[in-house]
Amino acid sequence: MLRTYYPPIEPYATGAIEVDGGHRVYFERCGTPGAKPAVFLHGGPGAGISPLHRRVFDPSLYDVTLFDQRGCGRSTPHARVEANTTWDLVADIERLREAAGVERWLVFGGSWGSTLALAYAQSHPDRVCELVLRGISTCTSPELHWLHQFGVSELFPDKYERLVANIPAWERGNLIEGYHRRVMTGSRDDQIAAARTWSLFEGEVATLLPEPVTSALHDDEHYAFAFARIELHYFLNSCWLEPSQLLRGVRKIRSIPCTIVHGRYDMPCPVRYAWELHKAWPEADFRLIEGAGHAFSEPGILDQLVRATDRYAKI
Repeated sequence: MLRTYYPPIEPYATGAIEVDGGHRVYFERCGTPGAKPAVFLHGGPGAGISPLHRRVFDPSLYDVTLFDQRGCGRSTPHARVEANTTWDLVADIERLREAAGVERWLVFGGSWGSTLALAYAQSHPDRVCELVLRGISTCTSPELHWLHQFGVSELFPDKYERLVANIPAWERGNLIEGYHRRVMTGSRDDQIAAARTWSLFEGEVATLLPEPVTSALHDDEHYAFAFARIELHYFLNSCWLEPSQLLRGVRKIRSIPCTIVHGRYDMPCPVRYAWELHKAWPEADFRLIEGAGHAFSEPGILDQLVRATDRYAKI
């Protein structure tokens, strides 16, 4: 029988921390105060947390910190890209750990959150007791090219045509640059229109089968504006990572217990890169889910994520 979400839960504490660059980072804590500490790292970059994210942890066994990364969700200023890099977020995770008053915690990250989890763990291996990684992304150039240039385009030509429809032919060789220009400059209405197109494309290819709720979220003006601006800012700068940096860095964290969960038909994050992480890190528990795409809500993926957090709760 497939495992699914724990019942809905409200945070027992919420707040915001002031960080550099004028950012305020919203956080919430859920579960049982003083239980096993964990931190949840959402995707994007720029997506924000959801009430569903609270529900992959047994609330009687975990004390979970969730937060909206700089510029998205309930963090402010909304959609701000200044002082917003991978390494700023790594520093924010450490600030939140210190605020929680814990020495080490389980780090759970999916999609872009898996990238950030690896970057954090490799920077602070002594602060991580376990890792749960889903929808692996190491943010290399081939991965970004697959999603936005040639790869997903061959499986979703209808959706890809909408993505390129308003981009002149001479700009289509680098859609990241083309869309970055449009969401950062011009009138507010034009920026929002470009952001919604960019965001909706990713939302529509994230699930194995069409999912109206996911599509509607990615088409929402407020959500899409932050998602597109922040994601394009990160992707244009290669997420401030050297080529294959996270794979090379596995040597720093091989002793940390880890579960890797990836859908066979993940479109945004093709399985090849999860497989490369698996080969670089054979000690990690690798779960390749048949009949699943990218989203953590896909039944087979969700089942393995909940089973992983349950296992680690007892360590």
